[in-house]
Amino acid sequence: MENAVYFISGIDTDIGKTISTGILAKQLLDQGVNVITQKLIQTGNQGFSEDIARHRQIMQIDTFPEDQQGLTAPQIFAYPASPHLATRLEQKQLDLKAIEQATQQLAARYDVVLLEGAGGLMVPLTEDFLTIDYIAQQHYPVVLVTSGRLGSINHTLLSLAALKQYGISLYALAFNAFHDAKDRVIAEDTRQYLKNYLAKHFPDALWQEIARI
Repeated sequence: MENAVYFISGIDTDIGKTISTGILAKQLLDQGVNVITQKLIQTGNQGFSEDIARHRQIMQIDTFPEDQQGLTAPQIFAYPASPHLATRLEQKQLDLKAIEQATQQLAARYDVVLLEGAGGLMVPLTEDFLTIDYIAQQHYPVVLVTSGRLGSINHTLLSLAALKQYGISLYALAFNAFHDAKDRVIAEDTRQYLKNYLAKHFPDALWQEIARI
């Protein structure tokens, strides 16, 4: 990865973005890259980000100063729901400018920022602004997390089509082995199908295997 901010999204909720983000960050650390992770919006927590804590656990780092400064999880809401709903329930407005400024500060201090989203590409951040709108606005390359479970081919191809429609660069497709289906036949066929599809339709994108930890 070159010096940049990479947006980590997924084909669905609970697809393994958090673990994948942590594993990718640990791999970069092991390569000597100065890397930090950030959570775009954290819901289902109060005052801290469980996802950032999980990143640190996988990276084998207790904490970063930026964690204490609130830069790695600048927007946290209590209800475990889509950001547009979580903010409405707290009668608050999502501060997208605060998120952008936090990312800029991290990018000025670190070579690579891995910015984990909330849910998939089409998750609404506000009533009329989607996650994919924010990615396109910021021109972030995307690492899309998928898996081998039944339904992943459909969800992955829809997500890839959305990236093309919005003119967003796909940096890598990350295949989560630890989220494979119990059916190994389906999992292995999904892996091969998606690898072939990526090579044909996104030849400049990387195929990233996320191994079990």
